[in-house]
Amino acid sequence: MQRGDFVVVPIPISNPTLGDGLVAGAAYFYPQTAEEKKLQPASVTAAAGMYTSNDSKALALLQQNYWKDGKWRFTGALGAADLRLGLLAPDQTSSGQSIDWRIEGSFLYAKLARKLRGDWYGGVLTRMIDAKQSLELPVTESDLENEALDTGSDIRAMGLGVYFEYDTRDMPSNSYSGRHLKVDALFNDEAIGSDSTYQSYSAAFRSYHNLGDSVVLAWELQGCHRGGGTPLWDACVIKLRGFSATDYLGKVSGSGQVEARWRLNKRWGLVGFAGTGYVGKSFSGIRDNETIPSYGAGIRFMVLQAKRINLRIDYARSTGSDAIHISVGEAF
Repeated sequence: MQRGDFVVVPIPISNPTLGDGLVAGAAYFYPQTAEEKKLQPASVTAAAGMYTSNDSKALALLQQNYWKDGKWRFTGALGAADLRLGLLAPDQTSSGQSIDWRIEGSFLYAKLARKLRGDWYGGVLTRMIDAKQSLELPVTESDLENEALDTGSDIRAMGLGVYFEYDTRDMPSNSYSGRHLKVDALFNDEAIGSDSTYQSYSAAFRSYHNLGDSVVLAWELQGCHRGGGTPLWDACVIKLRGFSATDYLGKVSGSGQVEARWRLNKRWGLVGFAGTGYVGKSFSGIRDNETIPSYGAGIRFMVLQAKRINLRIDYARSTGSDAIHISVGEAF
């Protein structure tokens, strides 16, 4: 039996969505036998607290379990957050101006899956979010009445869903080889306690190619769709770097990106990346259905070699914006 790995680390974060701040995180990776290590990832329990320069704060607990030689997988998370964000005002009101957007609430998420055949998995998921949101000047409630996304102040979302997954990655926390496909559908309904009825659909495919002893080429494609009375805080986003995630909120989004990763030695590495995305039926109406570029470069420092956990610092550019992103773990 190999010993478990315990890591406690203060994690600096920086991004245009939340600003600059610190995450105090701790994680325990459970011990495995040599045979278990070949057949399944290590189970992990983690906790984190966050505070950023725009006075956003959050607490979360995470549990991931793998058992029966990887035939069963479980992910669970719960927490609370108070987020202070910024939005671009809808173009029919005050285009280009900023709205102060505050979200306060708690969440619970659980997902259970079983191996179906080969590297295919299928399972069920549930999610509960109890959130209050407030939008401050320069817009009024009448300005937002006809928007595609629900801007109500107090919205509880309770959902049940299904998902399917194909996974051949060598290590989920930082893959050097393999493929990962994930498709899920979540149905929020008044019949099970949700304040509104709407549907959430998402799909993502990631591919990792080890081109030698020190180079990995990774790429991904993602898509998102929301149907019904979707709350603004549950909108689709463009999962790229170089701009705030709240700049492009809509009922439809898609993106693709590629990243080259060079390992300089056991600890240090470099990356270069580029991608593009789009958003449809957006909150702001700005650049609706237009392509949005993202490109840049970054530095990596491995803080936990056994699990390939990297601290990453990326500089990214997009149309009319640029940003520095500091976090733990790869972007995808």
